[in-house]
Formats: sequence, structure tokens, C-alpha cells
Amino acid sequence: QVQLVESGGGLVQAGGSLRLSCAASGRTFNNYDMGWFRQAPGKEREFVAAIKWSGGSTYYADSVKGRFTISRDNARNTVYLQMNSLKPEDTAIYSCAATLGVHLLGIITTTRGYDYWGQGTQVTVSS
Repeated sequence: QVQLVESGGGLVQAGGSLRLSCAASGRTFNNYDMGWFRQAPGKEREFVAAIKWSGGSTYYADSVKGRFTISRDNARNTVYLQMNSLKPEDTAIYSCAATLGVHLLGIITTTRGYDYWGQGTQVTVSS
């Protein structure tokens, strides 16, 4: 089992920044690929960003490319999502997810590809 706890959400004005954190416990964190997803009211959960277990590869949704940065600190068992130039359409509940990644060649961008999920943190961007 892997337990994931997100933090760092909040209310911010358009153009502002937030940094989300996801703290992991329970298994060897540096064996897991990590992803961030978000779900806005009335919409399906969508992929935001992901990072390989080694930190060597990252992947972003087109909607956040150039504005968001995913990173990880394996010594702290934590993955981060730095969000800059936020827009009202970024408003959603953001959740981190984990999947055992040492045997995977690529990065998973689908929700069903991840085995463990956090409870989510609310991000609200006002116009």
C-alpha cells in the first residue's frame, strides 16, 4: 500500500502561483511513477502531469505545458506541482497518484493506470 496526502491548495487570483505537494508513505517511493490529475465540477478527472520514478522524464497536458512544473524529491518521499500563470479554468480538485514504475518504459497519463490516489486538494483561481 502507498498512502498519499496532498497539500498546498487554496484560493489565488488569475496570474498567480501555487505549489502543491504530495507526501507518500508505505512503500519505496522511488520505485513509483507519480502523476497529478484534476477534476473540475461536472467534468471528468483529467491528466495534468507525470514524472518517472527516477525523475528523469516528465510529461504534461497541453493545457498546462509551459505553466506547470512537476518535480520530486525522493529523499523526502514527496512530489510537487508548481503552478504558475494560473487561469480560472485551472480551478479543480487536484489529486496525486502513484503506480509502480521501475518496469515501465513510458509515462502513464490515464487514471486507470495508477493504483494509489490521494484525497485531493482544492485549487480555486479567481478572475
